[in-house]
Amino acid sequence: MAKTLEMTFLSELGKPTKLSVDNPIEPIDPAAVKAAMEQIIAANAFDGNGGDLITADSVRLVERNVTDYELI
Repeated sequence: MAKTLEMTFLSELGKPTKLSVDNPIEPIDPAAVKAAMEQIIAANAFDGNGGDLITADSVRLVERNVTDYELI
């Protein structure tokens, strides 16, 4: 099972921008994630969808199962 931590930010125009981290350390510490998101915003590390990122909106852990099949 692949796990991804999805952090959603809002840009100056109110549009969401997602930043994903593969294989995050668990259990997730929401306070640490929020602090990291605030550092990303303060550093202006990424351009968002519609301008600079201005706020941390949400975070979620996504888990998915992938099954590969051999073609015969």
